[in-house]
Amino acid sequence: MEFEYKHIVVAVDGSNAAEFAFNKAIDIARRNNAQLILSHVVDTRAFATVEAYDRSLAMQAETYATELLNDYQEKAKKEGVQDVVIDVEYGSPKVKIGKEVAPKYNADLIICGATGLNAVERFFIGSVSEHITRYAPCDVLVVRAS
Repeated sequence: MEFEYKHIVVAVDGSNAAEFAFNKAIDIARRNNAQLILSHVVDTRAFATVEAYDRSLAMQAETYATELLNDYQEKAKKEGVQDVVIDVEYGSPKVKIGKEVAPKYNADLIICGATGLNAVERFFIGSVSEHITRYAPCDVLVVRAS
């Protein structure tokens, strides 16, 4: 029995680990002739209290997300992936990717980078990749940047 993926979500945030996940996603999408959904979640918790005083922080985060995804989209198309979709969400990345983005696009695979959080941070807040793996409705591939 062959596994074939048709809708692949790759979570990108500009990190080294996300770059490795993106490159792996291109290979898999090309091999499967799949739609590639490039998703970035603007973590609104990071600037919720500051935003009341400075709206420009949210606008900067949105501009960064759009530029990041446009760059990734261009790279994916140059590498031969025909169907590339951009998705910008707002909220908690660990919740949005698995519980909202994947179902929204009927994803059958989510690809994300392994996080660089240290053991203490993982104990208190958990890693994004761990949370996606636990709650995703489809297969999840966690890519290490080594």
